[in-house]
Amino acid sequence: MKNLKKRRRIQVIIIAFVALAVSTTLIGYAMRDGINFFRSPSQVAEAPPEPSEVFRIGGLVEEGSLVRGLSETITFSVTDGGASIKVAYSGVLPDLFEENQGMVATGSYENGVFNATEILAKHDETYMPKEVVDALKEQGVYVDPDKGS
Repeated sequence: MKNLKKRRRIQVIIIAFVALAVSTTLIGYAMRDGINFFRSPSQVAEAPPEPSEVFRIGGLVEEGSLVRGLSETITFSVTDGGASIKVAYSGVLPDLFEENQGMVATGSYENGVFNATEILAKHDETYMPKEVVDALKEQGVYVDPDKGS
């Protein structure tokens, strides 16, 4: 009788571990499309990702690069001070989007152009996403707005 209880306990523990492993795998599989890695323009220029990879790129909108054509596609370059990447976006830009301002875009990189599906702009004069600040600090071009020039 004692041996049967011990065997049942072991079976329950094994089933619990298998259930935990299966649920962890399913959660990871479901979230794989929702995870977007951030890259700076310098990282994209050094090691271009696969065209099928969706990621985020951020930096400053390069001055003089914003082109609003006759079509609905808008092109501009994003820079971190070390490299510039051309970005193409079809859609309505955020109200606060302008040159020399911080932005983050989600999309994929094909044939030397980042095709954005979503663009986020700063929401006040001092805000910049943490990833963009870190990338600009690595390049040595970030100036803290609280400390001035």
